[in-house]
Amino acid sequence: MEADELLVLVARGDQRAFEQLYGLVSGPVFGLVRRVLRDPSQSEEVAQEVLLECWRSAATFDPARGSALSWILTLAHRRAVDRVRSVRAAGEREQREALRTHHPAFDQVSEEVEAGMEREWVRRCLGRLTTLQRQSVTLAYYDGYTYREVAERLSLPLGTVKTRMRDGLTRLRNCLGGAA
Repeated sequence: MEADELLVLVARGDQRAFEQLYGLVSGPVFGLVRRVLRDPSQSEEVAQEVLLECWRSAATFDPARGSALSWILTLAHRRAVDRVRSVRAAGEREQREALRTHHPAFDQVSEEVEAGMEREWVRRCLGRLTTLQRQSVTLAYYDGYTYREVAERLSLPLGTVKTRMRDGLTRLRNCLGGAA
């Protein structure tokens, strides 16, 4: 039997005719839906919905307007496009909601401001050190050198570097104490 004849019988409630129609059109329906949706699991779901719709609305099929296969594939295409639009709209809604509800925490903003202020205080206090103290402290704390490596880089005795570091750190602590 052809799809047109089967669909007329389905409209009368013939379950066997529906089984045959299902076997005849399920492949093309799934293929069309799969091309539109690209997602296999959603394609299976939409194809099943289309075939269920064929069972429920077979009586609306008009053979004078086209073939049963065209009618079913039109249903499939519409349903697949509707699903794409629905998924896209849901994604856009979620994105808008996420943007709407995302507010940086007050603590995050205040911490960034405080960190910027602290960096500025440290720069100012480093500027108040002698050149030799600033070199030693910068090499040790910003560049990660050990006291011995600082001494080697500056070609100075280790004891002299330790003294400069101690004096420089004391001056920094006193200067930064005023920043608190």
